[in-house]
This record gives sequence, structure tokens and C-alpha cells, in this order.
Amino acid sequence: MNRKVEQGVATRREIAQAAMRLFAELGYGGVSIEAVLAATGVSRGALYHHFAGKEALFEAAYEAMEADLMRRTTAATADATSPADGLRTGCDAFLDLVQEDAVRQVVLIDAPSVLGWEKWREIDERYGFGLLKTALSAASAGGSLPADLVDSYAHILMAALTEVAMLIARADDRPAAAALGKRSIRLLLERLLSA
Repeated sequence: MNRKVEQGVATRREIAQAAMRLFAELGYGGVSIEAVLAATGVSRGALYHHFAGKEALFEAAYEAMEADLMRRTTAATADATSPADGLRTGCDAFLDLVQEDAVRQVVLIDAPSVLGWEKWREIDERYGFGLLKTALSAASAGGSLPADLVDSYAHILMAALTEVAMLIARADDRPAAAALGKRSIRLLLERLLSA
């Protein structure tokens, strides 16, 4: 990669990271292009060279956060003793992560309304949903789940995790809501994986 391209990639990443911090702290509605320019020190022209506008900037920030969530969820399953254990551990890790203010604001509150349901799901399919489907496929290969049900169960489990995450995000006592959410998802997994 030549130096000019490397510099462009670094600038884009710097802008997206600064925007992610601002969106996490202030919410989509509280962030202006001027605030991103001030946080990065880049020119308006440089920002618009990389991003068509605020929504495109938010999409990049959201995608970066989804990639980070996938990485952190996967890391939490490193010591899993079986595919089913990895699935349980991964779901628990995700429900822990959604308690973070940044994740709550960007992923659960702003992303569905800013990006719209279709774009939100499209991005999630590359990260969380894809990870979930891979875990269920591994559980199926181990005999815990009929192979023809993997796709349907991935959608069912994703819907359940998303709704529990939304409950946690809006709860006054997030740790208590997360404990109940984890318990309910574990019970659901027990039943799904014994099919």
C-alpha cells in the first residue's frame, strides 16, 4: 500500500474512532459535524472525502463497535469446553457488554433508528448474527441441535438476545436486569440444545 493510501486509511479510522466516542457520549442527536471536526482536527473537506455525512459517519462508528463486540464476545469464549458451553458463555458475555453506556447508546438506542431496520440487520448479520449462527452450527455438528433448525434457531435466539439487551439498556438497575436476562437466555439455550 502506498503512503498516500495508508494516510487516507489512518485518517478515516481516526475520524470514525472520534465520532464513535462522541456518539457514545452524546447520542446521535447530540453530535454535530462541527464537534467531530473539533475532536479530530481534520478539515471539513477531509471529513467529507471519507464520509458523505453524519449518517455515514455513524454507520462507520456503529460497524466498528459491532466488530469490537464480536471480538470481545469471541475472546470470552476462549476457554469454552464445548460448542454449547461456548454459546452460553458468548450469550452471557454479550449481555454483559450491553450494560456499557457506549454499547447501549450506539448499538441499542441509536443504530435502529438512525440506520433503519434493514441496514441495522445487514450490519448485524456480518457480526453478532453471523457469530451466533456459527456457534449454533458448531453445536449442531456436536449433536446438540438438528442441522435443519440452525438458521431458524439463530433468528429465534438473536431476537431473544436483542429483546433482553433492550430490556437491560432501559432498566433502572442494569446489573439486576442482566442477571435475569442471562438466566432466561440460559434456560432458553438448555431447551434449544436438547432438541
